[in-house]
Amino acid sequence: MHSPESKMTLTEGKSLDLILDDNDQRDGYCSGEVVSGHISLKMSEATTVKALKVLLKGYAQVSWMHKRSRCSEERKYMSLTKTLLASTGQEDLILHSGMYEIPFELQLPQSPLVSSFSGKHGHVYYMVQAVLKTPFHENQRVCRELCIINPIDVNMPMLISPVSQTCKKMVGCWIFTSGPISLSVSIDRQGYCNGESIPICALIENLSSRLVVPKAVIYQIQTYMAKGKKKILKRVVASATGNVVPSDCASRWNGNALKIPPVSPSILNSDILKVEYLLAVIVQIPGAKNLEVLVPLVISTDGHCGHRFNTRRDSVMDMSLLYPRFTLPDVAEAPPSYAEVVSEEQFEDHRTPTYQPQPDWLLDGPAITYIQQIRLQPPPSYSEIYPTEH
Repeated sequence: MHSPESKMTLTEGKSLDLILDDNDQRDGYCSGEVVSGHISLKMSEATTVKALKVLLKGYAQVSWMHKRSRCSEERKYMSLTKTLLASTGQEDLILHSGMYEIPFELQLPQSPLVSSFSGKHGHVYYMVQAVLKTPFHENQRVCRELCIINPIDVNMPMLISPVSQTCKKMVGCWIFTSGPISLSVSIDRQGYCNGESIPICALIENLSSRLVVPKAVIYQIQTYMAKGKKKILKRVVASATGNVVPSDCASRWNGNALKIPPVSPSILNSDILKVEYLLAVIVQIPGAKNLEVLVPLVISTDGHCGHRFNTRRDSVMDMSLLYPRFTLPDVAEAPPSYAEVVSEEQFEDHRTPTYQPQPDWLLDGPAITYIQQIRLQPPPSYSEIYPTEH
């Protein structure tokens, strides 16, 4: 039997570390791949070891407060164990003083795994853990996070087909109707990778008496599910603003580039946590509800995109024949002032008798004030889509 003093000496005389091979050079691991590395063990004196094990664990967890109760769920995705050293029979395993490096390999399951993710109300987490068991002492543990990526094939036919949508609305009401605003949007596909740019073709026709501002936004939609309820959050991950479109004018975009920043890949294979993306092309209308076209996106990591896309585009209109060359900046910028876009002569031409007598209460303030507000208010980092959970 060891004395209390010798127990403390043994505990302080052991050093345990876990090193993963090529962990800094790769984005993550996929299903079926081998996770390799080594356990670094330092002994200051001879020590009896019961076992040295390496474990690989993965789980998802979501949690949030709903009224006065907590909604939470957890899923275990993976639990693998491999014994590297162990006592056999009645013989003790004794490691003498010195440095030991014990290599290990663990193969991930072949079945698809859920990508690693960390969000406001939940996460998907994987780790590699080394456990050293010695007599008369608590187990020593060391953990390393493991990034898992579920590669999405963005070359699937449903993701490389062009998408085109059109919407239109009348501005004003009853006798104060000033004219329609229409928006037509087209993108060449719905599947993209981190770092790529989405070429957006759009036509904004403003036949109303108001000034409007077009904008393109990529939203990340996080959906958490527990106990039959949902918590949905919307986050802006990229945006770009176009030029002000005066009354009785049109703005034509031809492949305006909106760059996808480094974001988590889409998560579509979990029953308690989803990560989806949405492209919104919006026409901001002062004093009225915005006009918008929404297109779902699927985003994969940059290391798992296939060949360049060769897609037939005759299923949608050839936007390049209609729109002159114009490129939105990769970084969102504030739109120019009205004076920079429209000359005094053009302004006088657009001052129609119908527009002049409209009272401020109908537009909730002058149009120029609204344009300034739009320019000066950035989108929030997070916003609740539904104030109350389903």
